[in-house]
Formats: sequence, C-alpha cells, structure tokens
Amino acid sequence: MRSHRRIHLVVCLGLLVCLPAAPAIASAGAEENAVNTTVGMVFKLINFGIVAFGVWYVFGRRLPKAFRGRAERIAGSIADAAQAKREAERRLREAGQKLARLEQEVAELRASAQRDSAAEAERIRAMAREEAVKVERAAEAEMLAAERAARMELKGVAARLAVERAEAIVRGKMTPETQAAIFRAFVSDLGGRSAN
Repeated sequence: MRSHRRIHLVVCLGLLVCLPAAPAIASAGAEENAVNTTVGMVFKLINFGIVAFGVWYVFGRRLPKAFRGRAERIAGSIADAAQAKREAERRLREAGQKLARLEQEVAELRASAQRDSAAEAERIRAMAREEAVKVERAAEAEMLAAERAARMELKGVAARLAVERAEAIVRGKMTPETQAAIFRAFVSDLGGRSAN
C-alpha cells in the first residue's frame, strides 16, 4: 500500500516538473507566442490543475491526517501528563500525610520514652531505697551480733577476772586448817547423800 502511494507521488511530482515546460516545447518551432494560443491555454489550465491537485493532495489530504495524528499524539501526551500529574499529586499527598504521621509518631515516641525513662528512674530509686533499707537492717543485725558477742566476751572476761580475783582472795585466806575443814564438810556431805 505504501509502495503504491510512493509511486503515485513520484508520478505526480514528475508531471509537476515536466508540464510547465510543455508550452515552451510546443512553441519551439513557431514564431507566434505559444502561451497565447489555445494549446498554451490548455497547458496552462492543465498545469494549474496539476499544481492545484498537488497543493490539494499535500495540504488537503496529507497534512490534515498528519496534523490529526500529531494532534492525537499531543492529546495522548497531554492525557498521559495529566495522569502522571494526578499520580504525582496523589503521591505528594500521601507523602505529606506520612510526614504528618511521622511527626506525630516521633512526638508519641518521645513522650513514651520520657514516660519510660521516668518510670525506670523511679524503679531504680525504689530499688536503691530497698537496698539501703536492706543494708541498714544488715548493718543493725551485724552491730547487734557484734554487741552480743562483745557482751559475751566481756562477761567471759569479767567471769574469768572474778574467778581469778576470788581465787586470789581464797588463796590469801586459805590455810591448812581451812582446807581440812572444807574437805571434811565435803566428805560428810557425800556421806549424807549416799545414805539417802
């Protein structure tokens, strides 16, 4: 189909080129001006018809199709651009919404982090207070135990010193007659017990 159109176009262009020269060829042997003769007028009309047909063919048939095709491509491009613009605006709105939500989420995370850190600080303070109470109780228990041990040791030292002092006093007052009397009292006490 395209080759047929090309052949048709080449033939038309060939006629357009050759026909203007036809009056000059016809008048080559004649003395009279060939343009003013009937044949010259016919060739002028044919030439005008060919030129008019060529102009109509190019501008009346081909160009509107080309313009129409171009207009359709431009309209398609405009529609595509409008669709792309709508899509870009939709994405922009979504991005704006996400950004607004992101700022809100960041604020919520900050508030949550502050609450969590305050709760953690309070928990650590409470643990520190409990530890301090436990340490204080343990220290009091250790002090009481140390005090008891010191009292017991003091009582032992006092008892030992009292025994040593009593022994020294008893030695100082003990004579052989006193020793014999104590021995006799002990033996009689044993004898009384065995009778019972």
